[in-house]
Amino acid sequence: MIHSILRTTCTLTLAMLAGCGSQNDAVSPPAAQTAAPTAAAPVAETPGSIVEVKPYADIDQSIRDLGAEALRVRYRSTSSDGQHTVVTGALFIPAGTPPADGWPVLSHAHGTTGVTNDCGPSSSPNLYGMVVMVAGYLKAGYAVAFTDYQGLGGGGKHVYLDNKSEGYNVIDAVRALRNAKPGVISDRWVAVGGSQGGGASWSAAEQAPVYAPELHLLGAVNAVPAANISGYAQMAEDKAMTPVQSAAYVAMLITQAWAHPDFDVEQYRRGSVKTNWDVLGSCKDLAARSAAALQMKPDELKPATHEATLKLQANLQALAVPQRKADAPMLVIYVGKDEYINSAWTKKAIEDACKLGTKIDADFQEDKSHGTFDGSHILDWLHDRLEGKPLAKSC
Repeated sequence: MIHSILRTTCTLTLAMLAGCGSQNDAVSPPAAQTAAPTAAAPVAETPGSIVEVKPYADIDQSIRDLGAEALRVRYRSTSSDGQHTVVTGALFIPAGTPPADGWPVLSHAHGTTGVTNDCGPSSSPNLYGMVVMVAGYLKAGYAVAFTDYQGLGGGGKHVYLDNKSEGYNVIDAVRALRNAKPGVISDRWVAVGGSQGGGASWSAAEQAPVYAPELHLLGAVNAVPAANISGYAQMAEDKAMTPVQSAAYVAMLITQAWAHPDFDVEQYRRGSVKTNWDVLGSCKDLAARSAAALQMKPDELKPATHEATLKLQANLQALAVPQRKADAPMLVIYVGKDEYINSAWTKKAIEDACKLGTKIDADFQEDKSHGTFDGSHILDWLHDRLEGKPLAKSC
């Protein structure tokens, strides 16, 4: 869902860090640099322990110009069902002398890139166009932890919009950064995510108090979040999805089939969707993926029975947030003209989280779309959290 599966645009453009490059540009040949990977000391399956870390030799010039250190990493994490996983990602450390208590960390949760193991942004020299955001975070004085998410580069299977798994990945990227650069990285951190990543950063805020009590989360920004997308099931039955929603829906179906052996995907696909199934989930050929997405028709995605609709709805509901109270405050940005996520779904998720006791600064931008919301205040909002300032408004 952001970074439309129909287009090769940037995965998420926060307005305050605007800029984007196509994925075709992102996978251009790397610079002629080589570096041997460094095996990390930790060998236990502790979440956040490092399996491998090595220089990000072909990182975009914009990061090199800042003098920042860039690393590719494979680290341990946890899936929502409690299984040990290995996840890929990238780590960035600002140039210069860190503050007395170490660099504060910003853990970035990216929007949709795809669902297969070739879709991890850290495989790209410019993070599929998101390097502009990382540069902005570094300039603001953050060390940056950037997860690919489970199954998008580290082996295993990705479960699209599984907020809990992705939230764990966001948290464990912070741990991995601290393990990679001991002594210079603070235990104080913030999370920023958009679309798929908005759900991930939201979940990270909820899970952090119990999953990572040794870290101190100060705030989370969840922009146009995929908090609860269970409504897609009924939209498919009603044949009410737009083409871009249909593309996101197929990604949900593909990964639900991976996650649940009893999920009969034949109840949900036919025609060109079935024929192009593998292409629709892959990042190997984006032109082919876009062409396949444009062939889809509503009848090809309508669940075979209402019972099938209810089953998918229940599966998607299980991935949703909120699930528990978040101790850290959250900024939730959502919009009135979202091409993917019904604003009423997000409004309901905010209300439910507030009832649980989470403090939310809700920013509804009625005239904005999924990719055009105003995020110019995000870094200021985060700075206030680092300074310990209370929210000016919250539920």
